[in-house]
Amino acid sequence: MALSREQVVETAVGLLRRYGLADLTMRRLGRELGVAPGALYWHVASKQELLVEVAAALLEQLPDPPADQPPAEALVGLAVALREALVQVPDGAGVVGLAYAVDPGSVRPLASLARLVQAAGAPPSERDAVAALVLHHVLGSVAAQQDRELAGTLQPASAAASMGDVDAHAKAFEVGLSVLVRGLVASR
Repeated sequence: MALSREQVVETAVGLLRRYGLADLTMRRLGRELGVAPGALYWHVASKQELLVEVAAALLEQLPDPPADQPPAEALVGLAVALREALVQVPDGAGVVGLAYAVDPGSVRPLASLARLVQAAGAPPSERDAVAALVLHHVLGSVAAQQDRELAGTLQPASAAASMGDVDAHAKAFEVGLSVLVRGLVASR
């Protein structure tokens, strides 16, 4: 059976979900697919390109904000949806951060951030910087929560406290996002 780009990406997403980014190597991906690692490069030019595709796959289910929704509300909804999608995936924030660094418009929901930020009040000259700020708030929140959860599994005595931190992390994220969006709207 011929290997396809879709199979490569789907298998990479599965490895990321099960083992995290450290174990998502081209060698392991090739082994999982039953091919030599070199065969993967017929489908993706590099690991960075693969990770951009993995980021797109992680976020492909996120719906576009409704066209009639106020921009600030749509921005909050998108940021919350991004966080919810990524917090379930080990190292998902790192993968999406890399995709954004490689090409900010490469993943549909990330491209929507800049549009919504500008519609919510950012001047065009500041749009990309503010969109990056919103995304970094999402990614930082996800990474912090996952780090706390990992620390809880490594130190059983703090595991119960770590589970309570999930709600605290979500609340801190919402408060920070609210402050950011209020400032953006007020700057109009």
